[in-house]
Amino acid sequence: MGGAILQNHEGNSIGRSPAPWRTVLCAFCANLIGVGLARFAYTPLVPAIVDAHWFDASTAAYLGAGNLAGYLAGAMLAHPLAARLSTIATLRAMMVLASVTFFACSYQLGFAWFFAGRAAAGLAGGALMVLAAPTALASIPASKRGLAGGAIFMGVGAGIAISGTLVPLLLQQGLQQTWLGLGGLALALTAAAWTGWPQGNDTPPAATGSRPFRGTATLKALYIEYALNAAGWVPHMIFLVDFVARGLGQGVAVGALYWIIFGIGATTGPLLAGHLADRIGFRAALRSVFLIEVIAVALPAGPLGQPGLIASSLVVGAFLTGTVPLVIGRIHELLPHHPAQHKRAWSLATIWFALFQAGAAYGLSFVFAQSGGNYHLLFLIGAAAIALAFALDVVANRVEPSSRRGGAAGRAAPR
Repeated sequence: MGGAILQNHEGNSIGRSPAPWRTVLCAFCANLIGVGLARFAYTPLVPAIVDAHWFDASTAAYLGAGNLAGYLAGAMLAHPLAARLSTIATLRAMMVLASVTFFACSYQLGFAWFFAGRAAAGLAGGALMVLAAPTALASIPASKRGLAGGAIFMGVGAGIAISGTLVPLLLQQGLQQTWLGLGGLALALTAAAWTGWPQGNDTPPAATGSRPFRGTATLKALYIEYALNAAGWVPHMIFLVDFVARGLGQGVAVGALYWIIFGIGATTGPLLAGHLADRIGFRAALRSVFLIEVIAVALPAGPLGQPGLIASSLVVGAFLTGTVPLVIGRIHELLPHHPAQHKRAWSLATIWFALFQAGAAYGLSFVFAQSGGNYHLLFLIGAAAIALAFALDVVANRVEPSSRRGGAAGRAAPR
């Protein structure tokens, strides 16, 4: 009820930790602010920004790229910042920074100002993605980490759902008022999470051990699998609404409905994926998700029409966020005896994710232009990337001896 007394490796008391549910709520808020709102609320704002003549459509796209660049920087700088400030201080600072960027973007002071705001929002999001979940999950029993991780990453899906519902309502009051409203929401969530972080994890990463980090071949393959998934999601993240609105000629309003469906899937996916992992192990759950994703990502290129699009939007949205707790749980499985290395491994996975996502965004935009607007080709490329991730996971786990895989945390994960 009131939390637990944490102890260090020598068994000495180092403070009282908040109750696990409070810690999970903090990480949920961090992901909602840093990724769910700071990244995805921008998508439905783009038409309003163009209509208000703040920027033209091509410039608005470059501003979106600024967020991706900032996200990569945040993922890379998260641990150096935490080593200097402490993990909890960095988490709090990044939540405040993400909130402030909404207020900054409410003023149209030119491209450089707005680009800096979007990049700062991305930096905060990258750092929060790296630090929040491992900090919270360290205080969660291994048997509950799947469900807890799912609850944490529901924050991303909640941000997508909010962006499809709250933003249109706020826009009725004006573009500037919408940015201010989002900033107020982010500050409220920051305040709610301020005191709930587990105090026992407020240790700079540099103090957790002197041994260099060395991942197994299976772990290194997991980074690439996660990165390939990031590339496979890009057609839905960037082109889904445009495909429905212009490619199928159904208009922006109908396209926005599919974005809401996507957000509903993203909100529920982490809990479902985490529950599955708690039952069959993270490795088996991750492979199952890869196979389902291949079909779901390719569905818009098929002949199923509206039912296929609805299923694709819902399932890909679910796994956009649902895969995240599976990957972080798989890291815990592969490093069961090295808890100090969990944050470092998750940081590397996030960096690979950001690199492939940004590269795929630019690469698929080039393919789209060179192919004369062939949306179907984009979805097929995305499906192929995820199929490659599945194949890589199978090969990596067969090649590396089982004694070096780390195994499941407390149980044998199915092959």
